[in-house]
Amino acid sequence: MTDKIWLSSPHMSDEGYEMEYIKEAFDTNWIAPLGTNVNEFERELSSYVGANHGAALVSGTAAIHMALRAAGVGKDDIVFCQNLTFSATVNPIIYQNAIPVFIDSDHNTWNMSVEALEEAFEKYPDVKAVLVVHLYGLPADMDRITKLCKRHDVVLIEDAAESLGTKYKGKHTGAFGDYGVFSFNGNKIITTSGGGMLVSNNEERIAKVRFWSTQARDKARHYQHSEIGFNYRMSNVLAGIGRGQLRVLNQRIAKKKYIFDYYKKELAELEGVEFMPINKWADSNCWLTCMILTGKNRPINLIEALEAENIESRPIWKPMHMQPVFAQYDCIGGEVGEWIFENGICLPSDTKMTDEHLDRVCKIVKGLWK
Repeated sequence: MTDKIWLSSPHMSDEGYEMEYIKEAFDTNWIAPLGTNVNEFERELSSYVGANHGAALVSGTAAIHMALRAAGVGKDDIVFCQNLTFSATVNPIIYQNAIPVFIDSDHNTWNMSVEALEEAFEKYPDVKAVLVVHLYGLPADMDRITKLCKRHDVVLIEDAAESLGTKYKGKHTGAFGDYGVFSFNGNKIITTSGGGMLVSNNEERIAKVRFWSTQARDKARHYQHSEIGFNYRMSNVLAGIGRGQLRVLNQRIAKKKYIFDYYKKELAELEGVEFMPINKWADSNCWLTCMILTGKNRPINLIEALEAENIESRPIWKPMHMQPVFAQYDCIGGEVGEWIFENGICLPSDTKMTDEHLDRVCKIVKGLWK
């Protein structure tokens, strides 16, 4: 059996940066709960993306949950949520006993359709928040979406879990809305093994998130709680991994782009093959390279062919309105997301891949077109 090629696996720095910060945590005995690494990781990542404040949390999902809570979303409030995404985007809406309304994507960005969003505002004028996603590192049309949210005086939350390092017209994703969410899960462009970050320019709200996420313990000598809290804070050890990973983030972005360009050069001419849209105003981190297949070969044919050679690939996310658990909720549109899901595939995009690995994948793909 040949070596496994992963879709996107953790990639620690060759220089061992992560161990420097982990060792510091061990040497000072600041293992948990917080410490210098947490404080500095919040500062460094916020600064990188152009936000003023950050709260390091246990996951991107927790960060979305805290963003919704900070935005005042509660029982029976309506939240417009991108339809083509992973369920972790939607679950926190349910945690808050709120009501998701799913918004279809467009072909040009694969992200929230401005036209569908306009229709949603007409149908649900009392919406509390808009939750947009930058899917696979592709930025949404943030100028128009931001303008719409401001016009309707609605909180904008960016799920940038997959788009750390992506820019829209020169500005980082996650820095447009009232709140930006990042993930450091094992498959993301940088990882803390598990973890997330909520960023915002609102210092008071980030301070409140830190309070809630450390069990909402009041300032008192005894243990006193006036609000419901959560055990959501990132540990000082994991934050140390994150600090080390940040130092190689630009290298990881460059490699992800290289992988995308390699696949596009080798495979774009195949009949019925189309790559994910990279717009001229977008500087995508290309977290995963995705293709659309509209010819004789279907995504499942390619997934199975790669799987037989010990290579991991994945379908595109299944839209939320097609998920049994969310079937009761309204969806504005849905046809575009369905089409991308039915015809899309995520190719292996691991930053440890060599040209030999990439060539191996391309040969298997091309073999299906013979």
